[in-house]
Amino acid sequence: KHCVKLDNRTANVTVKPFELDVGFQFELHVTVSGKKINVSEIPELPIPKDWMRDKLELHFYKTEQAAGGGEIKNVTYNKGSGTAVITFLKPG
Repeated sequence: KHCVKLDNRTANVTVKPFELDVGFQFELHVTVSGKKINVSEIPELPIPKDWMRDKLELHFYKTEQAAGGGEIKNVTYNKGSGTAVITFLKPG
């Protein structure tokens, strides 16, 4: 419980946990080739293009720990065709 002062009044409030429904789950189809991978069938989501580019970069960077992925040089995302090209700094 907390006591919050608003103008000249005091309000007693209680904090309750809640769950945010902001996540998206989708399947990617990937073709791997040296330093680049082609990703296709990326679903169109109601998020800005740069957010999707960031999500792809983070996903493929994080997969480095799972024997694949690594440091990203560039992500080229085409929202219209639902495709992306991920370029890594080192081949793997």
